[in-house]
Amino acid sequence: MTTALITGGTVGIGHAFALALAQRGYDLVLASRDEAGLREVAEVFRTTYKISVEIIPTDLSHRDEVMALAARVEDPDRPIELLVNNAGFAVHDSLLDRDIAHHQRAMDVMCMAMLILSGAAGRAMKARGHGSILNVTSSSAIITTGNYSAIKAWATVYTEALSNELRGTGVKVMALMPGWVKTEFHSRGGVKANNLPDFVWIKVDRLVEQALADLARGKVLCVPTAMWAFAVGIGRHLPRRTIRWMSRSLTQSRQT
Repeated sequence: MTTALITGGTVGIGHAFALALAQRGYDLVLASRDEAGLREVAEVFRTTYKISVEIIPTDLSHRDEVMALAARVEDPDRPIELLVNNAGFAVHDSLLDRDIAHHQRAMDVMCMAMLILSGAAGRAMKARGHGSILNVTSSSAIITTGNYSAIKAWATVYTEALSNELRGTGVKVMALMPGWVKTEFHSRGGVKANNLPDFVWIKVDRLVEQALADLARGKVLCVPTAMWAFAVGIGRHLPRRTIRWMSRSLTQSRQT
């Protein structure tokens, strides 16, 4: 059986990936800080889809736990064919704050963990000549809304660089850059989004289906839905001063 490992697989986009892959018959390895959530999701998937589900309670801000998870990713006797680096959270902290603990945790979880786990997957998959790495970044990578944008920009460029390094090895690497997705991410992160019109939202199952299809086709960047692909494409060509102005306006609107 083909096995996928998903970080943050108990809620939101990660859970949607887990569900879609379970429905396709994948065995799963799920990693999350939420051990109770892991056990609950695993039991449902085992019972409903008759698949193997391994759970690894992991705090990705703790380097020793990330390294243990990386060892599982690279285990030659239990190959991981698809790695989904999904774990993440909103970052609102000012870049001027003296206390950088939240920034540090965000970079550990959404940058360093991605670097370590993707490196482990890339080595193992390159040796086998096949496999896929999907890193969930964000359309926020093209704007400048604080450290979250900076982190997601790093994650996107890192994924493109990894794709270059693994080109021709049989390993597919893709960055998924979603816009506003209908999950609990925003409410959990305290993001004010009630004033956004319905048409900007992406249904999470649609996002996952397009992501998996684009990954299979060998795309390196995936921006689900035509509307968001157009918006990101325009954003990439706007003058940076315009992007900064738009980002300030967006940040101010979320604070009101």
